[in-house]
Amino acid sequence: MNPRLFRGSALLALISLTFSGCSNLSPGENAGLFGAVGGAAAGGIARAAGMNTAGAVATGIAAGAIIGATVYVITKRQATERQRQIAEQRARRAYRVMPERRKVAMQKKKVRYIAVDTPRDERTSPKAESNVMLWDTQSQEIVGNDVYDVQATPAIGSTARFETYSAEYVGAGS
Repeated sequence: MNPRLFRGSALLALISLTFSGCSNLSPGENAGLFGAVGGAAAGGIARAAGMNTAGAVATGIAAGAIIGATVYVITKRQATERQRQIAEQRARRAYRVMPERRKVAMQKKKVRYIAVDTPRDERTSPKAESNVMLWDTQSQEIVGNDVYDVQATPAIGSTARFETYSAEYVGAGS
Protein backbone atom coordinates (compact mmCIF):
# COMPACT_ATOMS: atom_id res chain seq x y z
CA MET A 1 0.00 0.00 0.00
CA ASN A 2 1.17 3.51 -0.78
CA PRO A 3 2.42 5.11 2.48
CA ARG A 4 1.06 8.53 1.49
CA LEU A 5 -2.36 7.06 0.82
CA PHE A 6 -2.27 5.22 4.16
CA ARG A 7 -1.31 8.41 6.04
CA GLY A 8 -4.01 10.36 4.21
CA SER A 9 -6.65 7.78 5.09
CA ALA A 10 -5.54 7.79 8.73
CA LEU A 11 -5.69 11.58 8.81
CA LEU A 12 -9.17 11.52 7.26
CA ALA A 13 -10.34 9.05 9.92
CA LEU A 14 -8.89 11.28 12.65
CA ILE A 15 -10.60 14.37 11.25
CA SER A 16 -13.90 12.48 10.99
CA LEU A 17 -13.68 11.45 14.63
CA THR A 18 -12.76 14.99 15.66
CA PHE A 19 -15.73 16.55 13.87
CA SER A 20 -18.23 13.96 15.08
CA GLY A 21 -18.72 16.21 18.12
CA CYS A 22 -20.22 19.01 16.00
CA SER A 23 -23.78 18.27 17.09
CA ASN A 24 -24.36 21.85 18.20
CA LEU A 25 -23.92 23.24 14.67
CA SER A 26 -26.91 24.14 12.52
CA PRO A 27 -27.66 21.89 9.53
CA GLY A 28 -26.33 24.56 7.18
CA GLU A 29 -23.08 24.82 9.12
CA ASN A 30 -22.76 21.03 9.17
CA ALA A 31 -23.35 20.86 5.41
CA GLY A 32 -20.69 23.48 4.76
CA LEU A 33 -18.19 21.96 7.15
CA PHE A 34 -18.60 18.38 5.99
CA GLY A 35 -18.84 19.43 2.36
CA ALA A 36 -15.49 21.21 2.67
CA VAL A 37 -13.82 18.38 4.60
CA GLY A 38 -15.28 15.72 2.29
CA GLY A 39 -14.22 17.67 -0.80
CA ALA A 40 -10.71 18.13 0.55
CA ALA A 41 -10.52 14.43 1.35
CA ALA A 42 -11.76 13.42 -2.10
CA GLY A 43 -9.26 15.77 -3.77
CA GLY A 44 -6.44 14.44 -1.59
CA ILE A 45 -7.31 10.85 -2.38
CA ALA A 46 -7.52 11.63 -6.10
CA ARG A 47 -4.12 13.34 -5.98
CA ALA A 48 -2.57 10.45 -4.03
CA ALA A 49 -3.96 8.04 -6.61
CA GLY A 50 -1.98 9.83 -9.31
CA MET A 51 -4.41 12.40 -10.70
CA ASN A 52 -2.86 15.73 -11.68
CA THR A 53 -3.42 18.70 -9.37
CA ALA A 54 -6.08 20.39 -11.51
CA GLY A 55 -8.07 17.16 -11.79
CA ALA A 56 -7.78 16.51 -8.06
CA VAL A 57 -9.02 20.02 -7.25
CA ALA A 58 -11.98 19.59 -9.62
CA THR A 59 -12.79 16.24 -8.04
CA GLY A 60 -12.64 17.76 -4.55
CA ILE A 61 -14.88 20.68 -5.48
CA ALA A 62 -17.46 18.40 -7.09
CA ALA A 63 -17.48 16.01 -4.12
CA GLY A 64 -17.79 18.89 -1.65
CA ALA A 65 -20.71 20.36 -3.57
CA ILE A 66 -22.53 17.03 -3.57
CA ILE A 67 -21.96 16.51 0.15
CA GLY A 68 -23.04 20.07 0.99
CA ALA A 69 -26.12 19.92 -1.26
CA THR A 70 -27.76 17.07 0.62
CA VAL A 71 -31.10 18.28 1.92
CA TYR A 72 -31.42 18.33 5.69
CA VAL A 73 -34.49 16.25 6.49
CA ILE A 74 -35.87 17.00 9.94
CA THR A 75 -38.38 14.14 10.03
CA LYS A 76 -39.84 11.51 7.76
CA ARG A 77 -43.32 10.18 8.37
CA GLN A 78 -46.30 8.61 6.66
CA ALA A 79 -48.37 10.92 4.47
CA THR A 80 -52.04 11.53 5.00
CA GLU A 81 -54.34 10.61 2.13
CA ARG A 82 -54.81 14.33 1.37
CA GLN A 83 -51.03 14.99 1.27
CA ARG A 84 -50.54 12.02 -1.05
CA GLN A 85 -53.33 13.09 -3.43
CA ILE A 86 -52.11 16.68 -3.65
CA ALA A 87 -48.47 15.63 -4.13
CA GLU A 88 -49.48 13.23 -6.89
CA GLN A 89 -51.57 15.89 -8.68
CA ARG A 90 -48.74 18.42 -8.46
CA ALA A 91 -46.11 15.93 -9.61
CA ARG A 92 -48.16 14.78 -12.63
CA ARG A 93 -48.79 18.39 -13.64
CA ALA A 94 -45.13 19.37 -13.15
CA TYR A 95 -43.83 16.45 -15.21
CA ARG A 96 -46.46 16.95 -17.94
CA VAL A 97 -45.49 20.60 -18.50
CA MET A 98 -41.75 20.02 -18.00
CA PRO A 99 -39.82 20.89 -21.19
CA GLU A 100 -38.44 17.89 -23.05
CA ARG A 101 -34.86 19.22 -22.81
CA ARG A 102 -35.16 19.24 -19.01
CA LYS A 103 -36.40 15.63 -19.01
CA VAL A 104 -33.44 14.66 -21.20
CA ALA A 105 -31.06 16.51 -18.85
CA MET A 106 -32.52 14.59 -15.90
CA GLN A 107 -31.94 11.31 -17.73
CA LYS A 108 -28.33 12.26 -18.50
CA LYS A 109 -27.76 13.07 -14.81
CA LYS A 110 -29.50 9.78 -13.96
CA VAL A 111 -32.12 11.60 -11.91
CA ARG A 112 -35.31 9.56 -12.03
CA TYR A 113 -37.33 11.27 -9.30
CA ILE A 114 -38.88 14.67 -8.75
CA ALA A 115 -39.52 16.19 -5.32
CA VAL A 116 -42.80 18.03 -4.97
CA ASP A 117 -44.29 20.12 -2.16
CA THR A 118 -47.28 18.82 -0.28
CA PRO A 119 -49.35 20.66 2.36
CA ARG A 120 -48.26 20.88 5.97
CA ASP A 121 -50.33 19.18 8.62
CA GLU A 122 -50.48 19.10 12.42
CA ARG A 123 -47.52 16.68 12.52
CA THR A 124 -45.18 18.98 10.57
CA SER A 125 -42.12 20.02 12.56
CA PRO A 126 -42.12 23.71 13.53
CA LYS A 127 -38.55 23.87 12.17
CA ALA A 128 -39.64 22.66 8.72
CA GLU A 129 -39.76 25.12 5.85
CA SER A 130 -41.66 22.69 3.64
CA ASN A 131 -43.07 19.18 3.29
CA VAL A 132 -41.87 17.20 0.28
CA MET A 133 -42.83 13.91 -1.35
CA LEU A 134 -41.02 12.06 -4.13
CA TRP A 135 -42.48 10.98 -7.47
CA ASP A 136 -40.97 8.43 -9.85
CA THR A 137 -40.87 9.71 -13.45
CA GLN A 138 -40.58 6.19 -14.86
CA SER A 139 -43.41 4.43 -13.02
CA GLN A 140 -45.44 7.69 -12.90
CA GLU A 141 -46.36 7.31 -9.23
CA ILE A 142 -45.48 8.54 -5.74
CA VAL A 143 -42.50 6.75 -4.17
CA GLY A 144 -43.68 5.01 -1.02
CA ASN A 145 -45.88 7.02 1.29
CA ASP A 146 -43.26 9.19 2.98
CA VAL A 147 -43.41 12.93 3.64
CA TYR A 148 -40.09 14.65 4.35
CA ASP A 149 -40.04 17.76 6.55
CA VAL A 150 -37.09 19.74 5.19
CA GLN A 151 -35.43 22.57 7.05
CA ALA A 152 -34.49 24.58 3.95
CA THR A 153 -36.38 24.28 0.69
CA PRO A 154 -34.07 23.47 -2.24
CA ALA A 155 -33.96 25.81 -5.24
CA ILE A 156 -36.44 24.87 -7.97
CA GLY A 157 -34.65 22.87 -10.64
CA SER A 158 -31.84 21.79 -8.30
CA THR A 159 -31.09 18.17 -7.59
CA ALA A 160 -31.23 17.19 -3.93
CA ARG A 161 -30.74 13.97 -1.96
CA PHE A 162 -33.52 12.47 0.12
CA GLU A 163 -32.02 9.44 1.84
CA THR A 164 -30.99 7.21 -1.09
CA TYR A 165 -32.96 9.12 -3.75
CA SER A 166 -31.66 11.94 -5.94
CA ALA A 167 -34.62 14.08 -6.96
CA GLU A 168 -35.06 17.27 -8.92
CA TYR A 169 -37.05 19.75 -6.85
CA VAL A 170 -40.10 21.18 -8.66
CA GLY A 171 -41.83 23.01 -5.82
CA ALA A 172 -45.62 22.97 -6.07
CA GLY A 173 -45.32 21.93 -9.70
CA SER A 174 -46.97 24.96 -11.26
